[in-house]
Amino acid sequence: MAQIGGITVSGPSENGDPAATAALPTRPSAEGRPAGVVSAAGRHGDDKASVRGGPVIDGLAVREAAATALLAGAGGGLAQPRPRSGRSPDGVDGFAAADTADLTGAAAEQASTRRGSALLLSGSLGMGHDVMAEACGASLARRGFTARTADSLRMLGGRNGSRGEKVFRGMIAVPGLYDAVHFSQMRTGGRLALAIERASSRYVVPALREELTEHPTDLVISIFATGAAATSRVKPEFPGLVTAVFSTDCCVHRLWVHDNTDLYLVTSQTAARYVRRFASGAMISVVPTPVREPFYDPPSQEEARVALGIPADAPCVLLMSGSWGLGPLVEGAAAMAAAGIYVLAVAGRNKPLAARLTALSERQHKVIPFGFTDRIPALMAASDLVVTSSGDTCSEARVIGRDLLLIDVVPGHGRDNLQKELERGRAEVTNTDPVSLTRSALTCLDRVKPPSDRVAIGPQAWEQAFGSALAQIGFGAHW
Repeated sequence: MAQIGGITVSGPSENGDPAATAALPTRPSAEGRPAGVVSAAGRHGDDKASVRGGPVIDGLAVREAAATALLAGAGGGLAQPRPRSGRSPDGVDGFAAADTADLTGAAAEQASTRRGSALLLSGSLGMGHDVMAEACGASLARRGFTARTADSLRMLGGRNGSRGEKVFRGMIAVPGLYDAVHFSQMRTGGRLALAIERASSRYVVPALREELTEHPTDLVISIFATGAAATSRVKPEFPGLVTAVFSTDCCVHRLWVHDNTDLYLVTSQTAARYVRRFASGAMISVVPTPVREPFYDPPSQEEARVALGIPADAPCVLLMSGSWGLGPLVEGAAAMAAAGIYVLAVAGRNKPLAARLTALSERQHKVIPFGFTDRIPALMAASDLVVTSSGDTCSEARVIGRDLLLIDVVPGHGRDNLQKELERGRAEVTNTDPVSLTRSALTCLDRVKPPSDRVAIGPQAWEQAFGSALAQIGFGAHW
C-alpha cells in the first residue's frame, strides 16, 4: 500500500489512476457537532418559507427561485471537514482483504442489526445519473443488499421538478450562460450556489425524511448532488445511517461536498483533490467508472453488422449525444453519410430529433436512425468509432474497445469531463459544424484498428475497488 498525495492507494483503476481511499484528520465544531450541522431544534430543511414565483433569467442575474433548477444540473451544498468515527483505511489492500476482514466489537454489533437496505439517490436530468445508479445497484445486489433508487429531482415536487429541467435546458440554450454559472458559482461555492442549495432543500429534505422513515435504510449513496445535500441534512436524525456520494465529474465542485458524508466515490485523482479542496479530511475512494452489465457482453462486430445490414468492410460510426440529443446531430449525420460513412444515429428521448433523423434516413440510406433504445451495446459493437458528447457513454465505449470523437456541446461540467476523456487517451475532440465533424471522423477512422476482442475492459477492476470502498465504511463481507 502506498501514499500518493495523502491518498492511500489500494489498487489500479481502469483509467490509470489508482483506486484509492483516504482518511485525514477532521475538525469538529466548537459545540462538538460536525461543522455546519445544527441541532434538532433548528434542523436544516425545516425552513417553512416557500420559493415564490418561477425562475427568471435576465442576463446573468438568476433569482433564488431559479436555484432549484440550477441545482438539478450541478448539485447542492456547503461543506466543512467533519469528525470521523475512527475508521481507517490501514490494513485494507484490495478487494479480498476488504471484503473478508472479520468485524469485532462495536462494528460486529452494528453489522448484526443491519438489514442490507441501500438507497440510491439519482436525478432525472438525462440518463447519466440513472445509469450510474443501475450499475451501483447491480453491484450492491451481488453483495446481498436490497437496493432501491429514488429520483432526487422529483422529490422537489411535481411542478418544481419539471421546472428544474426546463430552466436547466434554458440555461444550456443561452451561449455562455451555464458556463458562467458553473465556473464562477458552482465550482467555487458562490452566493448563487448557496441559494440553490437552500431552495432545493426546502423541498427535498422533507421528502427524503419521509422516505427514510417509511423504509429504514442502512446506506444512502447520492449520485445526484441534490440528494447529497439533503442526505447531509437529515443524517443526524437517523442513527447508524451511512452516507456516500458518487460523482463521475472530473472537477467535483463544492456543491457536491457536504457535512455528514462518510465516503466520496470519484473516478480520478483530480476529482479526489477537488473534494479535498473543500473538505480536507474527507474519506475518498478513487474507483473506475462502472457500466451496465450488457456492455460487458456485446455481440461481435460481425454479428452486430449482420443484424443491422451494414457491410463488414464499410466505415461506420455511432453518433449520439446523451438522452437529450444535444448538438447538430442531423447535420452531422447527413455530412458523414455523404462522405461514405454509415451512421448509426441515436436521438435518445428527443422525439423531434428522432423524427428528423428518420426523415433524413429516407433520403440518405447510410443513416440508420434510432430513438431511445436499449441496443447501444450492439450499436457500439457494430461501429468503428463512437462520436458523442462527454459523459458516461465514453466509459461504455471504452469497455467495448471503441475510440471516441468528442463533440464539445455540453457546457460547464461537460467541458471539464471532455478534458478528462482526452487525457485518458483514444479520444479526439471536434467542433460542432458538419465540415469539421466529418473531417475529424474520417481522420479517426483512418487511424483506428479493427477490434480484436468483444470486450476491452472487464468488470473486475470496478468490483474490486467498490468492494474495498464499501469496507472502509463498515460494509465488508460481514456487514
